[in-house]
Amino acid sequence: MKILVTGGLGFIGSHTVVELQNEGFEVVIIDNLSNSTEDVLKGIVAITGKTPIFEKLDLRDKAAVQDFFKKYTDISDVIHFAASKAVGESVANPLLYYENNISTLIYLLQELQQKEESHFIFSSSCTVYGQADEMPINESASIKPAMSPYGNTKQIGEEIITDVTKVSGITAVLLRYFNPIGAHPSIEIGELPIGVPQNLVPFITQTGMGLRKELSVYGADYPTIDGTCVRDYIHVVDLAKAHVIALQRLVNNNNLDKIETFNLGTGTGSSVLEVIEAFEKVSGQKLPYTIVGRREGDVVSAYANTDKANTILGWKTKSTLEEGIASAWEWEQKSRG
Repeated sequence: MKILVTGGLGFIGSHTVVELQNEGFEVVIIDNLSNSTEDVLKGIVAITGKTPIFEKLDLRDKAAVQDFFKKYTDISDVIHFAASKAVGESVANPLLYYENNISTLIYLLQELQQKEESHFIFSSSCTVYGQADEMPINESASIKPAMSPYGNTKQIGEEIITDVTKVSGITAVLLRYFNPIGAHPSIEIGELPIGVPQNLVPFITQTGMGLRKELSVYGADYPTIDGTCVRDYIHVVDLAKAHVIALQRLVNNNNLDKIETFNLGTGTGSSVLEVIEAFEKVSGQKLPYTIVGRREGDVVSAYANTDKANTILGWKTKSTLEEGIASAWEWEQKSRG
């Protein structure tokens, strides 16, 4: 089967391509290389021994999306990663996020809706919950007003997909990620953001390498164990494997509803300072950091109740926080070597 993976050269996308190819799927990647490079293909091939088809394409170009589906008429299964994903950047530049995250989703669904049957896996986020009332967060938690334009695009995206599945042959799974970290155990692919990292762990590893002077910790006066924000850090390979399971569920018609939702996390929250401590332990070096003011759009705490994914998908995480950080550190050292 041919599977389209949008954003397939990105951090989570590339790891998912590896898992798909290892399971025998034929993968076609769309990526505009806005936050990745074509070199990632070499890592995918090194791990799997297979070369995915790659189309450099900007999904904001509606005509280009239409032409793609005319070329690949046999594609009706899509895993959609391509999106901008930084909370802070979305606050500073909301229109970029609404254009990139909403219009691209619409153009893909317009093509899939023309098919008799199609399957869609959506890269969603725990940000859809806003600041949840209770921890851990389960899928039935109320959807609060988004705390950033990024979070709002994920809420809107889920609503669009829900509406479209009601009137088309599209079945979908919404996967609400918590905080992906780490690198493939081969250290052939990992997280290598272009420009200043927007996520905590790559900023930590770049600071550890001396590429950044110090890490800014945004707020130490939150009502948490040590005053810093708490998140659920999931190893990217564990996350990638969940996508393959979700896709197989749709392809084999094992889904119970036309649209299903699953949290993907470890079920454990870790504070920013705990992540720093974990890095210092695995790297054997002290990390320079400074406590600064809170950052707009940040929730206090977010970690997952994963019972639904554990039970229904038969999926569980295997890697620890330290293992994730150790692989990220090894990747950072290799990629800068």
